[in-house]
Amino acid sequence: MSLREDYDFDGLVNDSERLVLEELESQIRAATDLCTCQDCVLDMAAYALNNTRPAYRVSLMGSVYARTSTATEPLQDVKRAVHDAILRVKANPSHD
Repeated sequence: MSLREDYDFDGLVNDSERLVLEELESQIRAATDLCTCQDCVLDMAAYALNNTRPAYRVSLMGSVYARTSTATEPLQDVKRAVHDAILRVKANPSHD
């Protein structure tokens, strides 16, 4: 028996992922001379997520709290992580 067989983990969500993807989309739209192929965008997302503190929640109240939180430090961390990811991948794309 495994946990995944016994429990429903679909409600376990990392809100940092949502924030990173929203910020990545925003910064990509504002950027020029940036490769937006599948490989590069996924590399940017992975790099930013690996450099962002996870913020998991499992309930509707956790989701509401996460979306209405006024804490600016995590948002600044996400913006910085995404910016760094874009610079890193731009300098070292994973394609020819």
